[in-house]
Amino acid sequence: MPTIPATIEDVTAEWLTEVTGLAVTALSSEVIGVGIGVSSAVYRLTLSGDDVPDTLILKLAATDAAAVFTCTMLQMYSREVKFFDELVNRSPINVPAGFGGQSSEDGSSYFLLMEDMGGHRIIDQVVGMEIADAEQAVDELAGWHGKFWGDADRFVQTGAAVSLADPIYTAVLPVVFAEGWEKVSAAMDVGPVISRVAPRWAAALPAMLTALSTAPTTVVHGDYRADNIFFDADGRVVLLDFQLTGLGTGAYDLAYFVTQSLLPDVAAANERALFDRYVAGLHAAGVSEGETAGLWENYRVAALFCLVYPIVAARGMDLDDPRQFALVDTMSRRCGRVIEELGLEDLLGD
Repeated sequence: MPTIPATIEDVTAEWLTEVTGLAVTALSSEVIGVGIGVSSAVYRLTLSGDDVPDTLILKLAATDAAAVFTCTMLQMYSREVKFFDELVNRSPINVPAGFGGQSSEDGSSYFLLMEDMGGHRIIDQVVGMEIADAEQAVDELAGWHGKFWGDADRFVQTGAAVSLADPIYTAVLPVVFAEGWEKVSAAMDVGPVISRVAPRWAAALPAMLTALSTAPTTVVHGDYRADNIFFDADGRVVLLDFQLTGLGTGAYDLAYFVTQSLLPDVAAANERALFDRYVAGLHAAGVSEGETAGLWENYRVAALFCLVYPIVAARGMDLDDPRQFALVDTMSRRCGRVIEELGLEDLLGD
């Protein structure tokens, strides 16, 4: 088996040839994705050789120890490798082709090589997605969920997905959420709603996870947001980042997408219409009306749960970096918007 590079300096033409079977004679690398995510170190490799792609994307374990801890405990690196082994050819959404990957036995290190999709149109999550793009993304999300409706368990068995009911979430998330909240609350003013909700969030976690993992379920992407969504020349979605692929209610992905990918006023004006559009897409994909009856309440629970994303991600972020600060601040405030407008504090209990 090939060696897993510890750093980009370990990535050589000889190693790349061994891993991919491509006749690579030389390569150079550049860091990409700074300020977009922190769970991996991401590089664009420019290749020379006989009949090789001009570029490939390489993902390695994060350089921040806090991020590596979270990724290891939540099996994020092994999940992404197994996505390309088991799910990539089943995806109804356009995703990169894989060129090889491997995770360590303990899940703390990995590499993943994939097609470079950087030529497509990119959306800045902080700026927000236009409603026409959002409608397309919702349509394709409904198609993804319909494709895997009721069929996620087999991928949980192989480790390509992790159920939201898995005990690892209740074991790990309260710890890393508390650490992230301490950092975020010291670094920025997140507003009164989040200031009230965050200290009570962990106590509500078990009930939220139960609701989000109760049948009917599907394969959820787990990080379906603007920074992970490109659009091709025909306006169709190109989807990235498969470290949180799981078993859960489809409303989980939808709530995270709508609440975090649109500007607050756009989300507020279109939230219910996008939800109805998604449900119609599920019905068109063959999901029965009875199976979608409880999705709005699941949407509300998911919107509250998704406060976990900016708070936990902040643990591994440099909040002195303007883009990273802006992403955490934006996501937190967008959580505050939906919590207030949909009355989600009621879900926290007494």
